[in-house]
Amino acid sequence: MGANALRREEHEFLRSSPLPLRSNLFQAPANEEALKALTEFKAYAAGTLLVLDVAGTFVFALSGAAAGVKERLDLFGVLVLSFAAASAGGIIRDVLIGAAPPGAISDWRYLIASLLAGLLVFFWYPISERLRNLTNLILIFDAAGLALFAVVGTQKALGYRLNPVMAALLGVLSGVGGGMLRDMLLAQVPTVLRSELYAVAALAGAAVVVLGYELNLPPTATVIVGASLCFGIRLFAIRRGWNLPVAGRTKTAANAADPNQIEKS
Repeated sequence: MGANALRREEHEFLRSSPLPLRSNLFQAPANEEALKALTEFKAYAAGTLLVLDVAGTFVFALSGAAAGVKERLDLFGVLVLSFAAASAGGIIRDVLIGAAPPGAISDWRYLIASLLAGLLVFFWYPISERLRNLTNLILIFDAAGLALFAVVGTQKALGYRLNPVMAALLGVLSGVGGGMLRDMLLAQVPTVLRSELYAVAALAGAAVVVLGYELNLPPTATVIVGASLCFGIRLFAIRRGWNLPVAGRTKTAANAADPNQIEKS
């Protein structure tokens, strides 16, 4: 009776197993190809992708620190805001694709980049000029961080074999995540929900990376082109006041009420 029960359990296990032992014999070439691709991606991620990711962390941290200075936070508050803005998008991205623990909390370079950016902004501005044109700097740094995180997030998701469409959406999410957390900590409506072509710009940059991936183009070149496109669209949208339709208001009223306009000096 015990032997029969054991055989039944073994049969049920083999039938329900997602990777039966028999299928492994036929899937060996595919597994070898996947391992080779993963090895190549890890080498790329440890080089170019890491540099771009840390650069995105630094510029997003600058935007968070500038927003903290504008709101007259103390040194600790500015550093917290710089780290939150720099790390939220990357942490969301890494958790969703299974890259654990996230680089933002496992690699000291991310922490140093965000803290250095916070200290730089806090001590760089003289007290009498801290609130002068800070809005412009926040928007420019935010656009740069959005561009870098959108393309890096998409490229990393593709490296983890996500569907190209979902990889692009994850790139957008990683691009807007830091800005959303920054704005929520300051009790503001997130920029992505009220501002000029924010997520659309990130999606355009992510789409370039996906297109380059599908055409087998050099990943570094597509990342640079995608980031440049995203950054350019975002800056032009701010400068020209390009908006998606706003509920219940005319375009003129929406532009007049939008605080995220670059001040012309």
